[in-house]
Amino acid sequence: MTKLRFDNKVVLVTGAAQGIGRRVAERLIDEGATLVLVDRSELVHELKQDKVITLTADLEQYQGAETAANTALEHFGRIDVLINNVGGTIWTRPFEHYEPAQIEKEVQRSLFPTLWCCRAVLPSMLAQGQGAIVNISSIATRSVNRVPYGAAKGGVNALTACLAFETAERGVRVNAVAPGGTDAPQRKIPRNTETPSDEEQRWYQEIVDQTLDSSLMKRYGTLDEQAAAILFLASDEASYITGTVLPVGGGDQG
Repeated sequence: MTKLRFDNKVVLVTGAAQGIGRRVAERLIDEGATLVLVDRSELVHELKQDKVITLTADLEQYQGAETAANTALEHFGRIDVLINNVGGTIWTRPFEHYEPAQIEKEVQRSLFPTLWCCRAVLPSMLAQGQGAIVNISSIATRSVNRVPYGAAKGGVNALTACLAFETAERGVRVNAVAPGGTDAPQRKIPRNTETPSDEEQRWYQEIVDQTLDSSLMKRYGTLDEQAAAILFLASDEASYITGTVLPVGGGDQG
């Protein structure tokens, strides 16, 4: 691994408080990045240090994304890299069991923060003539018991491809990583605070079983395995790659 790939780079990371986003932030700190870390959880402030600004914002609304982008620009004058990590399944169940409000919430959670943050950051990247965006998608675009989430992440894939077409000749690269099942510490703040019923636990286990079965390696990945792919696409080492969705699922193509 090339060390200090992000020295003198300003990187905005969303969903940085827990899981993959937090590990990405930690790795970026090790590689010399100047960071703006955003989450709606106060846990994000645990990462605050020299060269690291942390803030809370609701990225499901454009105002939150605009605040995050403006904070980075006001403090550092530029944004070199945007890593869109907000999202995640809230409910797991066969599609006919989703309530309409739940479907809307899944899409609001896992598509709109990426749309809004791309829109908020893009003008400054185009003005400076360079930038890299890495969107976090999911292998769940081919999965069971989470159709709305899969549909939202399918939207992330389409956004990635379309935006890459628009910006490639203007110096901005846009790619995505599609993580498969990933071992991570239990979330301190869960996405869903409801106590699952026996049936809901069975539906979730079906996801685990299908994920392992679809992976050629028959295992979950690690946080570092996901972070390594994300940081590669964000770095100058991927300077000739754009419009790509990279599956990181042990052979599961999603």
